[in-house]
Amino acid sequence: MRLKIALSVVALLLLIAAWFAFAWHWSYAEGERAGWVQKFSRKGWICKTWEGEQALVSLPGSATVEKFYFTVHDEATAQAINKVMGKRVNLHYEQKVGLPSACFGETRHFVTGVTVVDEISLSPGVTVPVPVAPPASAASQ
Repeated sequence: MRLKIALSVVALLLLIAAWFAFAWHWSYAEGERAGWVQKFSRKGWICKTWEGEQALVSLPGSATVEKFYFTVHDEATAQAINKVMGKRVNLHYEQKVGLPSACFGETRHFVTGVTVVDEISLSPGVTVPVPVAPPASAASQ
């Protein structure tokens, strides 16, 4: 009887571990979000994760702002996002479902990469270049 209970507990623990491994490595969805990262901080009591907020604006000057909340686990990606704060960026993300604990992050959207956007697309074929600041040596002359 004790052997059956022990085997049942071990089987249940293995099943739970297999579910976590599956949910962590499988993405429900993945994609890109373009906008400005306006908040990014390392949070958590025990399990520290980087949590952020990206402002998504469909048209420049538009009053309606949608926010994209995301989590970052990779330290290199977090540092890359910190370096481009205040610039328009594309965030590549994977959406994970089935992770039941807050230790994995506050959101289901896990950012895995960041790229700076050099122009703003108003519509297909119509773009507005983002002004580039002059080099520091030219500005001081």
